[in-house]
Amino acid sequence: NIECRDAVLAYDGTKPAIAAKTGKVRTRWGGKMMIHPVTGQEVPDPSDQVEILEYINPREAVWPEADYIVSNPPFLGNARMREYLGDGYAETLRKVYKDVPDTIDFVMYWWHKAANLTRIDKLQRFGLITTNSICQPRSRIIVERFLNSKQKQLEIFFAIPEHHWIEGDAAVCVSMMGVSATSSISFFRIGKQKQARSLDSNEKEVKVAFFNVKKILADLTHGVDILSAKTLNQNSKICYQGMKLCGEGFVFNFTENLELEPEFIKPFFGGRDLVSGKPERYAIDLFGLDEHDVQEKAPKIYNHILEAIKPMRLASRNINLSKYWWIYERPRPDFRKSIELLRRFIATPRTSKHRFFVFLQSNVIPESEIVVISIDDAYILGLLSSICHQKWAIIAGTNLGGNTPRYNNSLCFSSFPFPDLPEDLKQKIRELGERLDSHRKQVQANHPEITITAMYNCLEKMRSGEPFTDGDREFNNKALITTLKQIHDDLDRLTFQAYGWDDLIPLWQQTQTEPNNTEIKEQLEQSILQRLVDLNVERAQEERNGLIRWLRPDYQAPDQVTTQKVIEGVGVEEKIEETIAPPEQQKFPAKLKDQLATIRDLLRSQGGEWTVPQISAQFKNNSTKQQTAIQNCLDSLEALGIILSHIEAQTKRYFTTD
Repeated sequence: NIECRDAVLAYDGTKPAIAAKTGKVRTRWGGKMMIHPVTGQEVPDPSDQVEILEYINPREAVWPEADYIVSNPPFLGNARMREYLGDGYAETLRKVYKDVPDTIDFVMYWWHKAANLTRIDKLQRFGLITTNSICQPRSRIIVERFLNSKQKQLEIFFAIPEHHWIEGDAAVCVSMMGVSATSSISFFRIGKQKQARSLDSNEKEVKVAFFNVKKILADLTHGVDILSAKTLNQNSKICYQGMKLCGEGFVFNFTENLELEPEFIKPFFGGRDLVSGKPERYAIDLFGLDEHDVQEKAPKIYNHILEAIKPMRLASRNINLSKYWWIYERPRPDFRKSIELLRRFIATPRTSKHRFFVFLQSNVIPESEIVVISIDDAYILGLLSSICHQKWAIIAGTNLGGNTPRYNNSLCFSSFPFPDLPEDLKQKIRELGERLDSHRKQVQANHPEITITAMYNCLEKMRSGEPFTDGDREFNNKALITTLKQIHDDLDRLTFQAYGWDDLIPLWQQTQTEPNNTEIKEQLEQSILQRLVDLNVERAQEERNGLIRWLRPDYQAPDQVTTQKVIEGVGVEEKIEETIAPPEQQKFPAKLKDQLATIRDLLRSQGGEWTVPQISAQFKNNSTKQQTAIQNCLDSLEALGIILSHIEAQTKRYFTTD
């Protein structure tokens, strides 16, 4: 009973899609390149156009009846669906599955269908092999929805979060899981590779150790549920992803002599530059200028980007990319504003084997593979470099496989609860943060071949107790790893004191003397994480009561000289928030996907800050039920990092990150 057909989308046929405005067949650039007659560089060939198809009577595919499903769906990421499946198919699929966010990978349509069938008792259990991106926030939102449903909940009873799959020339890191209704779960098992290795390893056999756990979370981990942590206002408006340029012509090496206008040229840092400590590239930055300004103020740059940037931008499906072709795709205006009065800011690679934080000068252009924090205080750099934030970031972030943890600013930073401590202890941490940053930079200045990754590889070996080779000893003498270890140890000890967790110091010291005692390491990690989650709950409650412990109050809350707890009913006049309805109110969408898109577009198009009542007033039937639905959507958009919020006069206000 094998059927060979589309598993997620059914339709009656296809035809060329017609553009409503022009009446012509819709097309897109097919991907063919040509040599530019002036620059000699490859640019998109405008004559290479591919028709976009319209799918007739599209609908969800119906699966045959079954008790169990085991599947290995296609490994296709969200960003590549249009390329491999076609624009028409991708657009149709997203319209048909209205309850599924547009941000998910292709495999999540299988997960969504299987979970729905299990929830309504059409399936007993299902098991899927997927790419490990299922653990990342944009795909994980589907899993969380079914695991935390107010109706019939599902539970993951079996999981291997990371398994190297090698077949022929293909090598990919996959996740495996089994899912069932909660009433049928009797045990939970997680599998873990016995030895971490890279995808290019020659070993074919992967050994997995299994162990029982109390519960498997949506990110396929167990233990402390960091995913339950709330975004804190104290961390708002100061953490961003770096700038996304979308155009190689913006960047050039130090050695290139292009003779361009220097006032629009800035040092450029990518993730690898942070690791090496020696940037070798500049970037053209025209933010704030219109096209006429560029022609007038920077004619040489204009001539350069006219040839190097514009052809590629005009071929883009993104209207803004082609309309504002001389500006970065994501110029991060909020980040720029946040560092106007700073001489430096904190930066960390989005993806890195070791999580480290460094200071960059404020004239630097950080690219999108860098997470930036708009604070120049070494006290914060010290706390971020401590064991407490390191453990939090590994679990709260994601992993691309092959030991490559990813730092997600909306998860790793925005929900992290910083301690509230006296100034003398804060100063000690500040001095160590300065020392840490200057120590690594001084080592790299004296030995340019040394990378930060190499430093922390050696530190990791030193902490493990593994004997040093002659090469290790020579490296230690140059990179001063023993000194680096002392700085980190002092930071960890002071950070425990900052949180008031002196009782954890003996356990932490035991992990130093018994580096191979995994039980002690696990006990320390779970203790740190549980206390941080508990503190997050406490901080969130304080913020609901009006107490926000701003990290940078002069920027985050310039109108508040001091922040005090608001005592209910004492000296507080209730302020009625003005809500203005539009001339023609639209009906609030019924489907979750449409609700999310509508609220996102409202905040993006109108700008400013919005409360829940103000948003609800834009639609018909301004009821309590509608406001509850809007609040749920805002929470989801904030969790995805699409919007941010802060509290003013005891009222939560939302705004976009764009």
